Formats: sequence, C-alpha cells, structure tokens
Amino acid sequence: MNLRPASERNDGATLNLGAAGIAEDLHAVRERAPLVHNITNFVVMQQTANALLALGASPIMAHAEAELDELLALAGALVLNIGTLDAHWISAMEHALAAARQRALPVVLDPVGAGASRLRTDTALALLRGGGITVLRANASEVLALAGSAGGTKGVDSTHSSDTARDAARALATRYGCSVVVSGVVDYCIDARRELRVHNGVAMMARVTGMGCTASALCGAFCAVQPDALRAAVSAMAVMGIAGEVAMASNRGPGTLPAHFLDALDQIDRGELDRRLRLDVSA
Repeated sequence: MNLRPASERNDGATLNLGAAGIAEDLHAVRERAPLVHNITNFVVMQQTANALLALGASPIMAHAEAELDELLALAGALVLNIGTLDAHWISAMEHALAAARQRALPVVLDPVGAGASRLRTDTALALLRGGGITVLRANASEVLALAGSAGGTKGVDSTHSSDTARDAARALATRYGCSVVVSGVVDYCIDARRELRVHNGVAMMARVTGMGCTASALCGAFCAVQPDALRAAVSAMAVMGIAGEVAMASNRGPGTLPAHFLDALDQIDRGELDRRLRLDVSA
C-alpha cells in the first residue's frame, strides 16, 4: 500500500501528524490524565472505562442530572453514547451538552444504531442540531442514516463499508461544524476541509462488543488535550487500531482480545507507532 504522509497539504490545511504527532498527543494524555465524562450505555461502561485508564486518561460514567454540572466543571471532555436510550438518559445528554457548550468542552457523539429506530436517529440528530458536537464517531450505516441517505443497519452494526459514507460524512461535518470519523476496515477522519485515512486495526475487533464505543471514548481523551479536533480523532483511531494489531499478535479469539487490547493500550509507545502506523491523506 502506497500511503502519503499525513503531514502533507490537503485542501489548504496541514496537520502535524505521522508517528511523531500522534506520540505527542498520546504523551499529553498520559501527562495530563484528563477526566473524560461519559454518558454511555450499560453494555460498555466497564470496557470503555478500563480502556481510558489503560490509555492514561481518567474516566467517569455518570448520568444523574443533579450532579452533571459539578462533574462537568472538572472534566476535559464529554462523550455521549446513545446505545441504551430512554427518556431520562436523553434528558441527561441534553443537559450535559448544554453545560459543555457553556464551558467550551469538546464533545464526542456516538450515535449507536442510528437508522435502526426513529428514537435513535431523532435523538442523535437533535443533539447534533443543538450545537457543540466536536467529533461524531460512527459506522458507515449510522453516518448515512444521519445524513438522510438510503440504507439500513443490522441492529447497531454497519451494513455498509466506511468508504461508502465519505460524502455523507463531509456533508455532516460541514452542516454541523464538527469532525466526523467513519469507522471500518479503513477509518475515514473528515472535516469540512480535510480527510485522513487510518488503515490500522484487525477484523477481530469487529467481533468484540463495544470496540466502536471504546473508539469514541478514546476520541474524547485525545480531544481533551488536542485542540484540533480532526488531529485528535486521527490520533485516537491510530492508537486504537495499532493496539488492536498488537493485541491480535498474542490473541486466540474474541474472548481474549479485550484483555490483550487493554495491555496494548497501556504499553503502546513511539516505537510501536513508528513500526505500525499506516495513515494517509485524501488526494
């Protein structure tokens, strides 16, 4: 694969990336240990909290409205994940998003299962329209659903490859002023002017519940220390993918992959980034 370095110019903008830039962002997460406030789903709470700890960030999983203002005053980023919705959680997300806007906190939205039900699609769109979303991290089917394109989902799993959602991702990024990550075999990281592609990761990751949610949580950690939202998203997806590759080297299947993945997140360093990073920009 012939990959162009991500530091090259793309639509008049540059990103200081490559292994050195990603290592710099990773060091910042470990040095500052930002508090990442997650309003996320019951299925993945422990897994995403452990991933944030392994990365070097500090997680909190809280959705009671009575304490959101106090906790967000301490946070470096907010992650909203709609995986297990009900009216109380939707209200908490709206409250948290408003508080984050007031504090200029970066916010990552994971629209789990958008397109699978009207509740999920409408909730994700309402949060986007409210303003303040920094990164939208989703699979291709979710991105297409939010952009209004035809196509379905299979539960919360994508029925489309990530490359099919590039135009929809660009439209969402332009409409809502955010960066969009379309996860898949290739992770497309897109904003209104720039596009980068992360080619790291392994197929086995798709067989473990919550890996996409973990990617969103890691985006929150990197957004807490890196003001360029697209660069933060690229760093998160590259570290996520490389950790998956390292984990797969000593893995026997989807039951053991999560444990090895956490070890890899804890141990990943500049040398591993240099050896494994596969990142390029759009022509």
